[in-house]
Amino acid sequence: MVGLVIGVVLLAAALVLSILVGAKPLPVTDVLAALAHPDASEAAEIVFTLRIPRTVVGAFAGMALAVAGALMQALTRNPLADPGLVGVNAGAALAVALGIALMGITSPTEYSVFAFVGAVGATLIVLAIGRTGRYGASPARLVLAGVALAAVFAGISMALTMIFPMVFAGYRAWTVGSLVGHDLLGALPVLPVIVAGLGIALAIGRGLGALSLGDDHARALGTRVGLIRGCALVAVTLLAGCATALIGPVAFIGLMIPHVVRRFTGPSQPRIIVSCLIYGPVVLLGADILGRVIARPGEYPVAFMTALIGAPTLIAVMARRRVISL
Repeated sequence: MVGLVIGVVLLAAALVLSILVGAKPLPVTDVLAALAHPDASEAAEIVFTLRIPRTVVGAFAGMALAVAGALMQALTRNPLADPGLVGVNAGAALAVALGIALMGITSPTEYSVFAFVGAVGATLIVLAIGRTGRYGASPARLVLAGVALAAVFAGISMALTMIFPMVFAGYRAWTVGSLVGHDLLGALPVLPVIVAGLGIALAIGRGLGALSLGDDHARALGTRVGLIRGCALVAVTLLAGCATALIGPVAFIGLMIPHVVRRFTGPSQPRIIVSCLIYGPVVLLGADILGRVIARPGEYPVAFMTALIGAPTLIAVMARRRVISL
């Protein structure tokens, strides 16, 4: 409970700072005046066209990535799992690359559409491959299929960028992973899908807890293993696909946040999911704020900052204490 309260306080602070702080310094009084009385001033333009949209997008993307990571770790019973294991990121990147090469897409909105379709397509292919054979779609088979497919997709995407280097200038900017340049109108169609994915995740929390005991024990407890596993895959696809479509591939959020919150939630899957809802945006927005401040007048992409923060944090968590098994 204490961990959740601290998380709520940190989330509120991250949301406020994300609006108050930016690569271009603005007096706090100007920002507050722009929020209270929107006008044509420079402060109002920066706040409403840049900072508020990226704060909203960052909050939803952080929730989506963290919860998707928690679901993948519970689904595969692997504490080192993240959404990329089922090829979501690689499928999204390949779809955007193909859209640029074959259809000439250039806008972030078009990137989002193609990325989401690619993420869904990759998950369906992984599920189809994993279900082949006698034993069906076991966690191990899904992971192996996802890793293999992600490698193939990444190779194709790299080949396309090398063949058409000038065409892929925008693609390279998207693959960096950034919150820059987003507007609420372009993100609006994606946000309800994230909400739907989060709803599914919350609904199957108890079932995932039973799955952590093994399929046989879960069935003995009355859990519909196939349904829970299928819903978890759907939720991971919706959450990771939408987050990747919005801000590009961002590492470590889905891997690190479940580890961190498990320190105070224990193995309870419902509590882990709720905590990831809170701490995911805290870390993503915090990394974005730090990237704006330390590189003024420019800024570092959020994916760079999450890697810079996430890798040492994850190493410290695993070094100080035994990783909690799933």
